Amino acid sequence: MTAMVLSCALGWAVFLALHLVLNGRWWPWLAVSLLPPATLAVVPLVLLAAAAVTGGWAAAALAAGCLLVAWRQNGLNLRGSLRRGAGEEGLRLVSWNTQHWNQGGDPDRFYAFLRSLDADVYVLQEYLNGFEGGEVWDIDDEERLRAAFPRHHLAVDNNSVTLSRFPPAGPPVPVGACSLRVDLRVGHGVLSTYNVHIPVQLTVMNPLRPAFLRDMRRRAAARDREYAALVADLRSNPHPVLVTGDFNTSAAIGDIRRMPRTLRDAIGACRSVLPASWNARARLRLWRIDWAFTGGGARVGSYRFRDAEGLSDHRVQELTVSV
Repeated sequence: MTAMVLSCALGWAVFLALHLVLNGRWWPWLAVSLLPPATLAVVPLVLLAAAAVTGGWAAAALAAGCLLVAWRQNGLNLRGSLRRGAGEEGLRLVSWNTQHWNQGGDPDRFYAFLRSLDADVYVLQEYLNGFEGGEVWDIDDEERLRAAFPRHHLAVDNNSVTLSRFPPAGPPVPVGACSLRVDLRVGHGVLSTYNVHIPVQLTVMNPLRPAFLRDMRRRAAARDREYAALVADLRSNPHPVLVTGDFNTSAAIGDIRRMPRTLRDAIGACRSVLPASWNARARLRLWRIDWAFTGGGARVGSYRFRDAEGLSDHRVQELTVSV
């Protein structure tokens, strides 16, 4: 039994070494890195328990090392259990992937939900219609948006919508092909909001077909372009920034390391130990693929995920931001 536990620990260590080396560097590994991030904590903890029962100290040491080495990729937020209060001051912002803008649903219910969020700034993704793996097409809902939010300024581009009670400090700036930057006049300064939507890694199809690998490679290249455009714009931006949206990237996917280190992940203001934003319709949610970052003097006071009431497969990010 001790030998079996040691063999399992060695196997996991080999897998983890490949993951750390290839993740975010070799595009086929994107499919592997889709594993639930918590797996990187659960597996070594199970191995530790098995080693304790069997007295396999070599296996225990190996499992403990695997747990520590991959800790930042397991998606756990132990700071959440230590957080006692949340700062509610500052502007209220919601960020949400609407999943094809209420396609096939009740528009009255959709807009009633948006209004109920009562945010100063709305950062909304997937302002389009279509279906997974197929053709998508643009929509025009601006008239209804303006009627529903008469006190908000509207910016639409790159299939993204930004609504703000604060006036724009300039025209909206498309970033790459899928994201949108909107500079807002907040008080005596400017806050740059980035409405981010990174392309998904793969299309659900038979993985044994050549078309599967071709599609995944094409999508990996598109993700590279979007991350490169986003990072380049952030590095040249002198204003405080809030970067949020659907990154289609979990903590276990190396792509998230591309974000500049000058930015701060808002998860430090979240009280959830296992924050997850997808799949909102599932009972067990295991992936956080929607993120929020601040930099340049912008700070998050509170951060939480809210149920989307069945309107999307993404939960809503709610946060307060001060500049």
